[in-house]
Amino acid sequence: MKQIHNLLNYQNLKIIQDSELFQFSLDSVLLANFVTLNQKTKKILDIGTGNAPIPLILSKKTKAQITGIEIQEKSYALAKESVEYNHLQNQIDIIFKDVKEYYKEEESDQFDCIVCNPPFFRLKTTSRINDKEEKTIARHEKTLTLEEIFQISKKLLKNNGRIAIVHRVERLIDIICIMKQNNIEPKKVQFVYPKKDKEAKILSIEGTKNGNPGLKILPPIYAHEENGEYTKTILSYFQ
Repeated sequence: MKQIHNLLNYQNLKIIQDSELFQFSLDSVLLANFVTLNQKTKKILDIGTGNAPIPLILSKKTKAQITGIEIQEKSYALAKESVEYNHLQNQIDIIFKDVKEYYKEEESDQFDCIVCNPPFFRLKTTSRINDKEEKTIARHEKTLTLEEIFQISKKLLKNNGRIAIVHRVERLIDIICIMKQNNIEPKKVQFVYPKKDKEAKILSIEGTKNGNPGLKILPPIYAHEENGEYTKTILSYFQ
């Protein structure tokens, strides 16, 4: 069922979701608050934008032009509707296309920043997948792999442009190796813990195309207090 919700605690910012499809989670919020934005950031690409939570949040943080690309038609339609509902068509463009085809057709070196909340899990014969194809594509590397994300970014990013993704901690070594294979230098990492006494499950990582070596480990983020409520850090991201 399609519904209109407030996007976090942003006033006058709505997002349209469908309970039958993959709905945005804390991962998107973390990534939108992690990626480096500055006055030189003029063009941003969001790969696998879903119903566009990251472009919508970023519209409150930057005046850059934002392109969201989505392979699933239903999610694309929700994203378009959300952008139009918030009257952000002049800043956010949503494209219905496979990013693997899109990047072959586009000119190289055109984006200052790429963000991606990708499928976390490799697709294996033993994988437990969802009955709904839309959710399988969102969670498993069925249509887009880590390798392809960074190959695409290598072409589309400007020199010294940045790519930031959110992912599972157990994929960190894979991510760093694939980054470096594509001339993307890891520059900062931040680990996200469910609670203070738990192991980190999620990380955000950002790299720079043809960047100089030098990796920063940022202070950890704890998502929940002992009573299960969001921490002050997470709540601040909702504003």
